[in-house]
Amino acid sequence: MRKFFKNDLEILRQLHRNENGAEAGLERILLVAFIALPLLGLLIYYKGKVVTFISGIWTSTTGSGPTDMTGGPTQ
Repeated sequence: MRKFFKNDLEILRQLHRNENGAEAGLERILLVAFIALPLLGLLIYYKGKVVTFISGIWTSTTGSGPTDMTGGPTQ
């Protein structure tokens, strides 16, 4: 049983020392695609709701006109 744990620890050490992770170009592209494509699909699917949400935030932020945060007269 003790030998089994030694082999596992050695394998973990080798994996930790391995610096050839996602450095290859293809692997990086696949990782980005794995994250970006589902997000793009969700944005396309919920396009109307996203536009309404952002439009509402924009209107609430800029709808009141210029505000002087210093307490002085506004121009």
